[in-house]
Amino acid sequence: MTAEPPQITFDGPQDGPVLALAHGAGVGMDSPFMAAMAELLAARGVRVARFEFGYMAERRAGGKKRPPPAQNTLLAEFRAVIDALGGPGSVVVGGKSMGGRMASLLAADQEQTDQPVAGVVALGYPFHPPGKPEKLRTEHLQALATSMLVCQGERDPFGTAEEVATYPLSAAVQLTCLPDGDHDLKPRKSSGYSAETNWATAADTVAAFLRGHT
Repeated sequence: MTAEPPQITFDGPQDGPVLALAHGAGVGMDSPFMAAMAELLAARGVRVARFEFGYMAERRAGGKKRPPPAQNTLLAEFRAVIDALGGPGSVVVGGKSMGGRMASLLAADQEQTDQPVAGVVALGYPFHPPGKPEKLRTEHLQALATSMLVCQGERDPFGTAEEVATYPLSAAVQLTCLPDGDHDLKPRKSSGYSAETNWATAADTVAAFLRGHT
């Protein structure tokens, strides 16, 4: 299945390692979290390629909320972005929440071809729907061979640090937990930590991961 590549917004140096970064299910590529992470990663030498899936672009144009389409449609659009960026081998794929999940599914699919992606980055991975820890979305992560970095808030309702520690994930999946962080990696004020500190730590970790995989 092929698709036209979505419009891509770049941040960071042209010669930096490339991270194709997809948004979450309910917000676009210019959400406060996405914009902040793109700026932090760009400052660390990463070439961030943000894009929007078609349903979000239509929502932006028409103002009407639209749910994400079928998984195959999202993956086809993600592949079109990768092709526009030079092909799977030169790109680390990633995203926020749903975007990170699509990136990991894409990586698992690409492992069945002779063109695996260079790596995967997930910022707040949706391991399960909030309040439904029994509905895990981890099956493909158990056998994943592509190196994957997950930056997860310790109290993320989509999978807390305590919960994720019990999952049978592949050894290729590296987990970095951000202190008291929620799904946007933000801690509570009472914790003594700050969103700025957690986001900077995540950006440091992602930048180091990219330098080791591109």
